[in-house]
Amino acid sequence: MARLPNVLITGTPGTGKTTTSEQARRCMLIQRGPGQVASATGLRLISVGDWVKEKELHSGWDAEHEAFILDEDKVCDAMEDALSAGGNVVDYHSCDFFPERWFDLVVVLQADNTVLYERLEKRGYPQAKVQENVQCEIMMVLLEEARDSYREEIVVPLTSNTVEEMESNVARITQWVADYRRQHSV
Repeated sequence: MARLPNVLITGTPGTGKTTTSEQARRCMLIQRGPGQVASATGLRLISVGDWVKEKELHSGWDAEHEAFILDEDKVCDAMEDALSAGGNVVDYHSCDFFPERWFDLVVVLQADNTVLYERLEKRGYPQAKVQENVQCEIMMVLLEEARDSYREEIVVPLTSNTVEEMESNVARITQWVADYRRQHSV
């Protein structure tokens, strides 16, 4: 039986994952006619960071990085049923620990270093965390991680510097999901 696709939206913190994920999910809920919401489709937004906090899928707090220490096994166990069923947009800044079978599309958002620096600074990140994340983006760590973890044809890097680029990215993801649904009759 065909299932709805799972889309992973990943990238360095500050590249627009949450904004893009929320907008893509909202657009994918719209079905055929204006104002008709396809509530029966089962499309869900899974913000892994929120799940880690809410469901205590961590092994403590890292004071230096001001973040929970992710327990990858707990996260994967908690997500297994939802991802196996399909119809998810997953938002997380890392991807190499997720099973390859879960995702039909992996979007890696990228931002120019100056844009990223300003976004992270605006969030109030400590300078060391800002620099670490900008360095990660310069080295394209998340893109390489995605390419090493998933089939080449499902990994799509998208630039996310401006509102217009974010809107274009949402449109591309939404179109991809619509094409998938047609091709798989779901």
